[in-house]
Amino acid sequence: MLDDILKSANGRFALCGMAILILLLAGSSIPAVAADAPGPFDALEKRLISDGFDSARIQTIFASPDVSFEEGGVSAYFIHNESKLNYKQFTRIWNIASAKKYMKEHQEALAFAEKTFEVDKEVITAIILVETKLGTYLGNRSVINTLATLSAMTDEKPRQAIWDNLPDDDRRMSRKKFEKKADRKSSWAYRELKAFLSYTEREGMNPTTIKGSYAGAMGISQFMPSNIAPYGKDGNADGQVDLFVHADAISSIASYLKHYGWKPGISREQAFKVVYHYNHSKYYVNTILDVADKLKG
Repeated sequence: MLDDILKSANGRFALCGMAILILLLAGSSIPAVAADAPGPFDALEKRLISDGFDSARIQTIFASPDVSFEEGGVSAYFIHNESKLNYKQFTRIWNIASAKKYMKEHQEALAFAEKTFEVDKEVITAIILVETKLGTYLGNRSVINTLATLSAMTDEKPRQAIWDNLPDDDRRMSRKKFEKKADRKSSWAYRELKAFLSYTEREGMNPTTIKGSYAGAMGISQFMPSNIAPYGKDGNADGQVDLFVHADAISSIASYLKHYGWKPGISREQAFKVVYHYNHSKYYVNTILDVADKLKG
């Protein structure tokens, strides 16, 4: 009887053990399959490395838990409408008062920029007011996630993921229009991504922690990365161009406007053309010039 019980028990234990083993083996194969599946940035990483970026750095950056394919933010980018933004708010009394206070707090940096680049301190301040509410709102989207996601849209699967995430309402564009915009923006974003990675490497910054706008603009001046190398300036002489520092942002804006033709005593018509390079929106430009006029008053 005892032998029969032991045999029966051993049989059950053997069956249980085999079942557990099967489950463990099956479970162990799941990560391997997931690991073999191509990620949304695999092709992008290879492209960056092929274009000369250090492979170890690129792999480390894209392995960060802070780096991810951002469907929501990039989908919003495709339906953004500049003309619907409320620019009138910046000409209100309280905003003008805040801007005048800002000018006093940063008068040394503004005076340096005005003297060096011959750009009115009022228009510099107006841009900082409209772009980032005087440096108090710099954007909350990961710059690298935005630019990498847009760049990855050269491939079919990432592009389809963005299309599928667009809202099903009257803001949804036609597929033909989406494809045309995706072609244009993915090429543009890749250039910006390369500039961003070069800038952060040069200045010793961690690219995975930098936040910016829905389009990838960054810092108090809201520069796109490709504008930093030619126009970014070290306004406080600390040996670094950091657009999250007011002095640097102020001088960088002045440098940018001077490059595009700002001169002392410039007419409003000429000023419009210069500021239009900063943001291709007539609503934006007129607001900047109106605010600047109020700051002079």
